[in-house]
Amino acid sequence: MKKLIVAVCITFAFTGSAFAQQVGLKLKSQAALIMDARQERILFDKNPDKVMPIASITKLMTAMVVLDAQLPLNEEIFIEEADVDILKNTRSRLRVGTSLSREEMLRLALMSSENRAAAALGRSYPGGARGFVDAMNRKAFELGMGNSYFVDSTGLNRANVSTARDLAKLVSAAYDYELIREFSTTPAHAVEFGDDDHSVQFVNSNNLVRSSSWEIGVSKTGFLSEAGRCLVMQAKITGRPVIIVLLDSSGKNTRLGDANRVRKWMEIGFARKVRG
Repeated sequence: MKKLIVAVCITFAFTGSAFAQQVGLKLKSQAALIMDARQERILFDKNPDKVMPIASITKLMTAMVVLDAQLPLNEEIFIEEADVDILKNTRSRLRVGTSLSREEMLRLALMSSENRAAAALGRSYPGGARGFVDAMNRKAFELGMGNSYFVDSTGLNRANVSTARDLAKLVSAAYDYELIREFSTTPAHAVEFGDDDHSVQFVNSNNLVRSSSWEIGVSKTGFLSEAGRCLVMQAKITGRPVIIVLLDSSGKNTRLGDANRVRKWMEIGFARKVRG
């Protein structure tokens, strides 16, 4: 009986400590996961296995499939009518007939979440858009993303779904690609349009990449009415690489607020416990 009591007390002490860490971080996102990227150890989670629409977080998978195919990055790709969003009627500064290199299309898709660029990348893939989606789902399977499914290269379709746990795997894999690290964290980029000799300035959809207080290795935002506002990142906090997944945040700045709450939690709370 005494051994049983001791065992119960030890179990309670462990779960109580884990619970204390959980309640110490109040996030407004409906699903979240914080993972130590080096040790692949989960530090915090909230509804990590809930399958949800992921909006433009999809474009990280789009980028990996494009780069895996080793298609020529200097090849010119034209924006066609097929790339125009008729599902959500989102706007774009890439007009039909615009020609950019595959590299520029990839940069705009990752940095400023340009939907027509992402659509063109999928359409110009060997096998077309259908072949591209098949490759996306094969890649998800290879990464062990068992609760994820893709139907387009943009994320505009709410049928692109995943979980916070699966997206941590996606971000971890995306970090291995140098161009994804570079393009997804570029604060701003001017695109030269040779047809009418003018340039257009595009900015990163994640304001945090312009903050001197953040050291971000991979970044991607997403938004659909069905998905809410989403954010995934690989970033260094207290010198430790961590993966942050925030899904379905209501309110324009909630996901950024949650990201800052994660950083503060690690800097003040969790990091101190680890050192202690």
